[in-house]
Amino acid sequence: MNSPFPDPCHCANPISRRGFIKNTLSGVAVAAAAGSQPLLTTLAAPSPTSKSETLVTSFYKTLKEEQRKHICFAFEDPLRLKVDNNWQITQQTVAELFTPDQQAMVREIFRNLHSPEYADKVLHQVEHDAGKEGFGACSVALFGEPGTGKFEFVLSGRHVTRRCDGDSVDGAAFGGPIFYGHDAESDNEKPDHPGNIYWFQALRANEVFKALDGKQRQIALLGTSRPEAGNQTVQLTGKAQGLPGIPVSELARDQKELVRKVMADLLAPFRQEDAVEAMQLIEKNGFDQLHLAFYKNQDIGNDGVWDVWQIEGPAMLWYFRGKPHVHTWVHVREHA
Repeated sequence: MNSPFPDPCHCANPISRRGFIKNTLSGVAVAAAAGSQPLLTTLAAPSPTSKSETLVTSFYKTLKEEQRKHICFAFEDPLRLKVDNNWQITQQTVAELFTPDQQAMVREIFRNLHSPEYADKVLHQVEHDAGKEGFGACSVALFGEPGTGKFEFVLSGRHVTRRCDGDSVDGAAFGGPIFYGHDAESDNEKPDHPGNIYWFQALRANEVFKALDGKQRQIALLGTSRPEAGNQTVQLTGKAQGLPGIPVSELARDQKELVRKVMADLLAPFRQEDAVEAMQLIEKNGFDQLHLAFYKNQDIGNDGVWDVWQIEGPAMLWYFRGKPHVHTWVHVREHA
C-alpha cells in the first residue's frame, strides 16, 4: 500500500545533513561543534507574542463559559505536565467541544509549533494515526490565563502530546515533556519503516553508531530498553555519570561533531524557537555529559539498524522506540 506520507528526505538515501541543519538551529549546533562557545543567548525562547501563543490568546477569548469548564485549569494543576503515548487530557474532543472556527484555530496553534518544512507532514501524521475522526479526536486543555504571565496550552491524543507556553515554564524546552510517534502503514512496521515521517531520526542516530569503533560500540550497544510508563518514561535522573551507553566525553572530536549535527536533525520538525531553546539547555548542562545507547534486543528484521535508541543527560532524555512502530519521548530541562 502506498503511504500518504512523502519521504522526509525527498530521496531514497539517508537524510541530507545540509538540508536539515539549514532548516533548524544550525547556528547553535554547528558553532558548538566547531569548537566555539555555545550560543546561549543567540535566539530567544518562545514568547507570548510567538505565533502559536498569540493564537492561544485569541482562542481563549472565544471560549464560552461552558467550554471553559471543560478545558481550563489552574496553572499549577499536575495534569499540565502529564505525558503519554495515547491519551486524552480532557474528556471531550476537539470535534465535540469546539465550533468549526475554534477547531481551525487549534489546528493552526499545533501547526505553528512545528517548522514550515514539517508542519503539514506532522499534521497529516496526527490525522492518520487518530483514525476516522482525524485531528478532531485530539483534546486540549488550558492552564492559567494567557496574558497573565503563566499559561500553557496542551494538546494530546494518539501519538501526540504538544505544549505551547510562551516560555511560562522556566528552564523547560517545549514547555515540558512531549511525545510524538507514527504508525505509517501498520502497527507492526517493516525494518525500513516505509512512510514513517520520523524514521529519518533513527537513520541519523545509526550514523553515529556506525562512526563508533569496536570498543565504543560494545559500550553503546545494550540489551533491552526502558519500558513505557507515562511520565516515568522521561523521568530525569540529574546524574552525569552511570547513565546507559557511552558518554559523549569518550568520543573523538569528529564523532562529537556528528552527534551535534544529528541532534539538530532531531529538532528539525519543531519551530525554531523551541529547537534553539532545547539545544541551549542541553549545551548549558554539558554536551560531554550526554550518553548514547542503542538496543539490540528490539531490532526489527535483525538487520543491525537499531530501531530503539536514546540520548540521555543529567536533565534531558530523547528516547526513540521504533518497535513495533515509532514512539518518541522528549524531555529537556535546565535542571532535573
